[in-house]
Amino acid sequence: MATVEELKLRVRELENELIKCKQRRSSEEQVHGRAKIEKMSAEVVDSNPYRKSALLPWLWWEWEEWAASLQKCSQGVALLLLFDYDKVELANMNRLFFQPHQAGLSKVEAAEHTLRNINPDVVFETHNYNITTMDNFTHLMDRISNGGLEEGKPVDLVLSCVDNFEARMAINTACNELGQVWMESGVSENAVSGHIQLIIPGETACFACAPPLVVAASIDEKTLKKDGVCAASLPTTMGVVAGILVQNVLKYLLGFGTVSYYLGYNAMQDFFPTMAMKANPQCDDKHCRRQQEEYKSKETEHPKQEAVEEEEEVVVHEENEWGIELVSEVTEAELQAASGPEPDLPEGITIAYTIPEKEETSGQTVEETDRSLEELMAQMRKM
Repeated sequence: MATVEELKLRVRELENELIKCKQRRSSEEQVHGRAKIEKMSAEVVDSNPYRKSALLPWLWWEWEEWAASLQKCSQGVALLLLFDYDKVELANMNRLFFQPHQAGLSKVEAAEHTLRNINPDVVFETHNYNITTMDNFTHLMDRISNGGLEEGKPVDLVLSCVDNFEARMAINTACNELGQVWMESGVSENAVSGHIQLIIPGETACFACAPPLVVAASIDEKTLKKDGVCAASLPTTMGVVAGILVQNVLKYLLGFGTVSYYLGYNAMQDFFPTMAMKANPQCDDKHCRRQQEEYKSKETEHPKQEAVEEEEEVVVHEENEWGIELVSEVTEAELQAASGPEPDLPEGITIAYTIPEKEETSGQTVEETDRSLEELMAQMRKM
């Protein structure tokens, strides 16, 4: 059995090996890390819609369980603002984003280090503080208003990836006051469901328009947490919701597809409910009510024009010297006969085509024979 002194010596040896390992890994990253791109390729021009994704400042803060979103999004942005006040713990390693040697660092510092290795072309701005305090909230408002790529310009989009209602309400208040479009997201405490929500102040419901019970009842959420009990953490659910959030961000910023106003995810049933919530005229947030009035005024001044479908004119040839007519070569009955039976499908799914049933072959068949091919050919010549 080893003595106490021998064990202490072994511990010091292991600590020294760990330090050398970290230094070696850091030097390898400096040597093998991807160099920053100084000049865009000729294919990346203003006419290319995908170039927009390299010009968008995005604002993130307090993602706690959303490292997957950061990792997915960091490859297509030019400026990334990060806000959080927690430190990296070993319990965060299940995010597959933070690394064990980053334990003890602030999350924004660790995230910047990881993301910079992924894409050194992104400019990072990190803030290690709690956004719910008065001074920090004022600074947060300033960065939303003036934190864009151009000095004095607002950010293009705010993404809320927080894990508590207090921070969500702070973000909601800031965006309502500034008229800033943002996306809210979250995962349930049992870690098997989540959601994303696009919030356009004045046009859609804000977080205070239809708040959870804990917010509506003015309950201090700190009283709901039990000592020594942590909410469930399931990286797969977080990864799915983070991917849905990023996909919605790309559709909104690049202008393709249908942007989801609210999209839920139920992992137990693989169910994705979607809906759109209108703003509540009796919302407790006065800035939300003000934004609603401004939105109504804009709608009155500039009503949306309904798209009028133009009827396609039928081309009529008055002269038909040769009497040519276009007729269908296949009748409806023939098409029906060529199709197979349609299976019972759930709502929303249609069939592209069906496979007709095989018909039994009728008629005479050739009997098997022991004759060779040459003998058969000779017999045919005599016929």
